Amino acid sequence: MKLVGRLIVILVVLAAISFFAAPGVAFFALRSAAESNDAAGLARLIDYGAVRQSLRPQLDGNPAATAPAPSFMEDPIGAVRRQIEQASAAPAPDVDAYLTPGALAGLTRGEGRYASQRAASPQPSPDATTTGGPMPRPVYWGMNRARMRVADEGGSETTFTFERRGAFEWKLVHVGLPEGVAPTPAPVVGQSGRKGG
Repeated sequence: MKLVGRLIVILVVLAAISFFAAPGVAFFALRSAAESNDAAGLARLIDYGAVRQSLRPQLDGNPAATAPAPSFMEDPIGAVRRQIEQASAAPAPDVDAYLTPGALAGLTRGEGRYASQRAASPQPSPDATTTGGPMPRPVYWGMNRARMRVADEGGSETTFTFERRGAFEWKLVHVGLPEGVAPTPAPVVGQSGRKGG
């Protein structure tokens, strides 16, 4: 009977450790799936709709862009001004550029806003797949939500928020990019993409 009691205690302890370690495992699974270009694995680990929604306001940089346009009947000058501003404004960065396997691998290694430049190449650089990248630092660890940060050499931090979707299943729901402006993507020449400097 003592053996059965010890086994139950060991199983409970292992289940508790697994329960609380699951977000960290999800982060490293995300990094591994992104580096190996595993689209099916990424689909199991990411809530793409929630991540897109979290990235849009960070990339736009203009809170007025999300406000509804004034009606021509209510404010004709404001409506015309808004049309001119939208026509002359630079196009907003593509949110999906941060959701390619190469860009996600870059984000998990702390590349921040520069990770979007990896969107043109399906695979991350060969040296990056062997290094694995910096260790994430836990910022918040709760029952249903966990946040981890990865810093680059300059100290800029990218924040990853995971949300519980089952007992041991966690999904990425938010990516917090470092402050600053997203770099413009390099022009694509022919079939191959070229990185800008």
